Amino acid sequence: MANDAGAVFDVVILGGGSGGYACALRAAELGMRVVLVEKGKLGGTCLHNGCIPTKALLHAGEVADQTRESEQFGVKSTFDGIDIAAVHAYKDGVISRLFKGLTGLIASRKITVVEGAGKLVSPTAVEVNGQRYEGRHVVLATGSVPKSLPGLEIDGNRVLNSDHALVLDRVPQSAVVLGGGVIGVEFASAWKSFGVDVTIVEALPHLVALEDEASSKLLERAFRRRGIKFELGARFSGVEYTDAGVRVSLENGKQIEAELLLVAVGRGPVSAGLGYEEAGVAMDRGYVLVDEYCATNVPTISAVGDLIPTLQLAHVGFGEGILVAERIAGLNPVPIDYAGVPRVTYCDPEVASVGLTEAQAVERYGSDKLASISYSLGGNGKSQILKTTGQVKVVSVKDGPVVGIHMVGARMGELTSEAQLIYNWEALPAEVAQLIHPHPTQSEALGEAHLALAGKPLHVHD
Repeated sequence: MANDAGAVFDVVILGGGSGGYACALRAAELGMRVVLVEKGKLGGTCLHNGCIPTKALLHAGEVADQTRESEQFGVKSTFDGIDIAAVHAYKDGVISRLFKGLTGLIASRKITVVEGAGKLVSPTAVEVNGQRYEGRHVVLATGSVPKSLPGLEIDGNRVLNSDHALVLDRVPQSAVVLGGGVIGVEFASAWKSFGVDVTIVEALPHLVALEDEASSKLLERAFRRRGIKFELGARFSGVEYTDAGVRVSLENGKQIEAELLLVAVGRGPVSAGLGYEEAGVAMDRGYVLVDEYCATNVPTISAVGDLIPTLQLAHVGFGEGILVAERIAGLNPVPIDYAGVPRVTYCDPEVASVGLTEAQAVERYGSDKLASISYSLGGNGKSQILKTTGQVKVVSVKDGPVVGIHMVGARMGELTSEAQLIYNWEALPAEVAQLIHPHPTQSEALGEAHLALAGKPLHVHD
């Protein structure tokens, strides 16, 4: 890599996670000379500490649940427990294969990869291991790390963050999960499937509080049925070690004892000490501020992914990275409509959505201008086969387009591809109602909700 240190690149990218490597691949495809700097492994949080490993754990949990419940389907099986070492081997195998594919792809595009902790040293340069890499443009993509609360020390022993939980060498008897957002409910769901006694503590009034309230309530009902306990509107006040584990105290006076505490209160940007402010980049609470094209206030610097205050989702990072590469190349990319990005929480049941919640739609359009319908999965043949419950809720402007789709149930994340087309192409309920969905599939639930909203319900009862 030293041979490239004196060269001037078209793009210098600091961070090889979802946003950084997507930007690198698209820029190289567009004929630009690219250097990609990464202090850890290419793929970043999503591949190594986030999306991929957590979903592997969730799938292992799903297999465990299906084994326990197989007699419901006429299949006799015996559940002998969780071999956590084998679960990790499965998870790590998935990560390894994807990592190998990514590194091969990066190499095939002739992207220069520099391993080491980089720092922005000018509006056009990054320094790594004492060597300077100059570029016409610099893209900041240094991602995020798990956050904690003031005074709450995460020791990696009995008080864990998500990074620790992903490599935990045992299945705990019990756990308190601090935080009922996406990360918290996914770990709670997987651990419950593994046989852990789980309690979620959430300061807000609902689990996955950024979702439509109806979806949150359905998830809470499903979690109660699964035996996942939760304290809502409950603020954490402290944790102490006990002989058997930890004792978690809440401001309302309640105390919960468990083997360990998982702190899942969100992720914060990695930006401290990296030279951003010294280069004149505008910041807010550690986030890099950008415009709708992911450009900072410094003309030669852009930023993408968890480092900027947009949705912390890998696929958002991909989109932002591609957007920046195309803008630098002189193309005319369209800004991202973040409301139109699919959002999925991969617990059991899954919570999936595209567009505005009903509350957001009321705030934007007024309640008298809206129509909504909720279609229960109880009327959907494939959902009955899968033995899942939940609903598809569609919100639209009266005599106007669909502005929100909210789904709860097994495999609902797979339906967000159609949902995002409906929202982003501003389809009318009547236009979607004309489309014939295959039977029996869960996509029929999406179709029938639109049929009902278009005034011609098929299986929806008043």
